[in-house]
Amino acid sequence: MDGVIVVDKPADWTSHDVVNKTRRFAGTRRVGHLGTLDPSATGVLPLVIGRATRLAQFYTRNDKTYEGVVHFGFSTNTYDAAGQRTSDEVAIALDPPELEPVLDRFRGAFEQVPPPVSAKKVGGRPAYELARKQQAVELKPVPVEVYSLELLRIEGCEVELRVHCSAGTYLRSIAHEAGQALGCGAFLKSLRRTASGDFRIESAHTLEQLAALADEGRLADVLIPAAELLPEFPAEMVDSITAGQIRNGRDFRVSPFQARKGARYVKAVTPQGDLVAIGEARLPHLYHPVLVL
Repeated sequence: MDGVIVVDKPADWTSHDVVNKTRRFAGTRRVGHLGTLDPSATGVLPLVIGRATRLAQFYTRNDKTYEGVVHFGFSTNTYDAAGQRTSDEVAIALDPPELEPVLDRFRGAFEQVPPPVSAKKVGGRPAYELARKQQAVELKPVPVEVYSLELLRIEGCEVELRVHCSAGTYLRSIAHEAGQALGCGAFLKSLRRTASGDFRIESAHTLEQLAALADEGRLADVLIPAAELLPEFPAEMVDSITAGQIRNGRDFRVSPFQARKGARYVKAVTPQGDLVAIGEARLPHLYHPVLVL
């Protein structure tokens, strides 16, 4: 079992809870996730399994797509529905002409202050640990980019949005700051991740489905093999002798007849479809194994 299983994370589970559950399904401790989701959020949570856990370093900047509902009228200390109210409730009726100029502030590249209750580190500790102890949390703004922000629906004081954004973007902060801009407060009522990099909700499986497959000994049916990951990296077929040399740290040559357009990385794959290593370009058509599975 070396590859990725895409889980449709249920609400009120931490990402680590899902990892632990999948460890039992897969019968291995070597399971990790490719980007945490808040406990209240649902949707795409890609899990790397077995030797594929070593590929996680190539997924740190995956873009994400979310669908979320923002409630306007008051704010919370966590910027979502799990927090305590921090402002009086204000009755507000929303319409697109009023809302779109506010949403436009969050399109494109900008600097965003993460929520005080978040996994961002402050002095080496997650900000949420300090916030829960009522200690002041001051987080620095970080550069993020929102590639698209669509207004899907307005119903009373609630707005449904679809957001395609860079890694590290917090929709909770967008909701909070939009409420401040309108002078009424707001928080993120619900959030569902529909994509993380190449992984889509259409390929995700619930924990109940995974449990049933594990009971039948068919968990591998939903595994995306390691060799199929990182599709942006060209694949180079290597024979058994070359594969052994690569595992010993030897550089390897790739065919000059395949168009790679100066690819920085290539995947060394056996004829049987096993991923041997990720190679980084050293010279034209010569790659050094920077990660060996």
